[in-house]
Order: sequence, then C-alpha cells, then structure tokens
Amino acid sequence: MGIENFPEQLRAAIQQGFLAREFQTGLHARLGFRAIADRELFLNAIGETLTKTRKSLKAPVTTPLLPSGNTNFDNGLSSSGWAIEQYTLSINQYGDTIDLNMVTTGVGIASQFLANAQTNGMQAMQSLDRLARNALFGGVPGGVGGYLGGNTRVVTTATAKTTTVAVDDIRGFQFVIASGLVRPVNAGPGMVVTIGSGVYTLVGSVADTVNVSKAPGGISGQLQLSVAVSVADATAGMAVIASTAPLVLRPNGKRTTAELRASDGDTLGIQHVLAGVASLRRNNVPMIDGAYNCYLDDLQLLSLFRDADFKYLYRGAYGSEEYRSGQVIELLGVRFVPTTEAPQQASLGGGPIHRALLVGQGALVEGDCACVGHTDIPDAERALIEMVDGVAMVTREPLDRLKQIIAQSWYWIGGFALPTDVTADASIIPTATNAYLKRGVVIETLGTDAGGPGS
Repeated sequence: MGIENFPEQLRAAIQQGFLAREFQTGLHARLGFRAIADRELFLNAIGETLTKTRKSLKAPVTTPLLPSGNTNFDNGLSSSGWAIEQYTLSINQYGDTIDLNMVTTGVGIASQFLANAQTNGMQAMQSLDRLARNALFGGVPGGVGGYLGGNTRVVTTATAKTTTVAVDDIRGFQFVIASGLVRPVNAGPGMVVTIGSGVYTLVGSVADTVNVSKAPGGISGQLQLSVAVSVADATAGMAVIASTAPLVLRPNGKRTTAELRASDGDTLGIQHVLAGVASLRRNNVPMIDGAYNCYLDDLQLLSLFRDADFKYLYRGAYGSEEYRSGQVIELLGVRFVPTTEAPQQASLGGGPIHRALLVGQGALVEGDCACVGHTDIPDAERALIEMVDGVAMVTREPLDRLKQIIAQSWYWIGGFALPTDVTADASIIPTATNAYLKRGVVIETLGTDAGGPGS
C-alpha cells in the first residue's frame, strides 16, 4: 500500500514526516511511570511469556581458613553456589483506532488527519503509562503483588477463633518465592503474616466471587491460616501484613489505610519521603540519573509545600522556577514528579486517600515485542507504518466502497514485570529488608485542598 492511494492533500503531510511528528508529540507529552522501566526486547517466536532469571551474590567470608586444613587438591575449601530467583514477563497486544471520513471533514481534512494522529499518540502514551502504573502498584498476574501487595486489613470481625480471615485485598498473599520460583502459597512452605498483634502462617488465599475491595485494583478475599486466629486479631480494621511485603509508609505510624484521619494531620511531609529514601538506601537500590523518583499527585505536592520541614530545607529557593510553577523538584536525592496518574481511593472515613510512589532503578521492566511493526510486505509498501518509542502507528488507505474512510490506528505488543530481589538478603546486604520487592516505597496519606489540611 503506497501513499499514492491517499488523497492528494494528505500526501505532503505523510511524505514530510508530519504524521510521525504529530504522533510523537503526543507520545512524549509528559513524564510518567513508564519512564522508569528498563526496556527488554521480547524476541519473535519464543511464545507469549518470557522467564527471566537473576542470580544472587555470595555472602562475604569473614572466617579465616585453618592452616591445618590447607591440604589436598581443594586446599580445605568446599564449593558454594549462588541462589537464583525468576520472574515471568507476559506479553499482550493493546491498540485502538479512529476513522477519518474525507467527505464529511470537508476542507479541514489535513488538520483533522494530523489531529487524529496526535490524539492517537496521547492515547497510546497514557495507556502504556497506566499499564506501567498498574504493574507498579498492583503487580502482574501470577506475580508476588505490586508495591501495595501484602499490606491490607481485616474487613469482617470474627465471632470466634477462626482459620479463615476476610481481608480487603489478597494481592501479595497469593504467591510465595521458594527455591527461586514463584509458587502459590498453598503449594509452598507458607508465608508468615502479622494479623493484628499476632504472627501466623498463611497456607492459602481465595478471592471473593464478588470483588468488594476498596483498594485501587484490589482483590477482596479470604486468607487461610494454619492455626486459628484470635478474635482480637480477627477484628475488622486490624492490619494484615506479610513478612515479605514492600514498605508502605503512613503518617503518625498508622498501620492501615482506614486509620488515616484529617484531624490527625495525616498529610505528606518531607520526613515521610526521607524515611522512604532511607529504606531504599538500606537495600542499596540504585538511583535514576542521580536521584530517586517520587511520583505524587498535585494535592500531595501541595501538602509538601505546606510542610514546615520542607520549607526549611527549600529555603532560599522560593524564587526558583520549580517552586513557583510546582513542577519537578530535586531535593535531598529525590526527584519529585507531579502526575495525574497516581491511583486515587475514596474516603474510608478520614478523607480521600492519595499515594505517592518512591522508586529507584530496576523497579520495573518493560518487554517490547520485536514483532511490533513487522510485515512481510516489501519496504516500498510500508511507508504508512510508523514506529515511535516501540508503538506502531498504522494508517490504512480507504478500502470502503466509496473510497472515503481512512483508518488511523496504533498498537503495542508487550508487557511489564516487577523483578524481585529476594536473594539480596541480610547475608549479602546487612541492612537489607525481607521484602520481595525492595526497589520502591508507597507513601499513603490524605491530601490537602486549597482551603487547608485534609481533603
């Protein structure tokens, strides 16, 4: 299909690359969660999933070798290996299309044609950014949960000791990593969880038939324990935290989302961000171009501007462009990135919930399928497939009976995965935490509206 099959008034835009530029303008309109993803090429003809393997380091040796053992061919040494962990990256196809009727658009056909291209670009950018966001916060199917996983609360008070507890969100409680492999909890050694003030062993989780979770993308369900949970622990509102859960920070030591209250001043402050930075540094998480990225919405950013400690640290910079415009700010090794894509949650009694995500390098992996844009048609016929940042833009000539309707489409084949860092334990990094996912920290707070604290 060559451009000679398109109307004369559109050929110049196609030949001079206007179409690709309009698409690219939309695709790169703003910073987003996808920007932190490490890109990996998903090669052709390898199926729909790709299993990646990470190896651990070996623990340091601090015990001297015995001189008496320095004999034979092994010199008294015993071979030791390194551990592995695996994660799976699955690919799917995403896309959309828009039609352009050359007759009904009349004399405005060229501008409408380019406007459609830009709209497609914006849609593609936001779609991929949201997929990246959903993976970061909620995890991917068959994974250990996202950075909100393994952190929930009891929703139904038990009337007697019970081995089954109803919770708001079972993400992070469905799978355990054993011998480097992700397995269902009921097929592995179980998972240690804290419910209320008691410590129990989780042996299974079952999703509710009707999902009533309040968390963004949450999955309500039942947790099954090896021994009965006390009534005091199985009381509605009690925190349920997996021993392998990522860190979720809340103001004033609140243990669950439902405990946040405007009257307690549970809004974002610089100390919460610094606590997140400390956790990332304890796990030796690499920075992204010299800083950790903190994605937050505008109400959380407003809370930050009102925080006394933040004002003190940023003293002298009030006249800066960043402070005056409320745009990207770099401070204390953190790059604050305002976004409208941060997941929102309705009030649980104390006010709408806002979530910032502090991340370092390697928190997210994007797999781009190599077959995107591929065709066996000769190059001369491929002029109307444009590749921009891994996304294919396809412009199809009019094929209807009246030769009036042009189709402008985009598609992307790929997926996102959250690599774990189980093998980076205390034997390798003495300050490391026990979390499966160590490269991000969620900060849950209430927002601040224009009128004052709370929201």
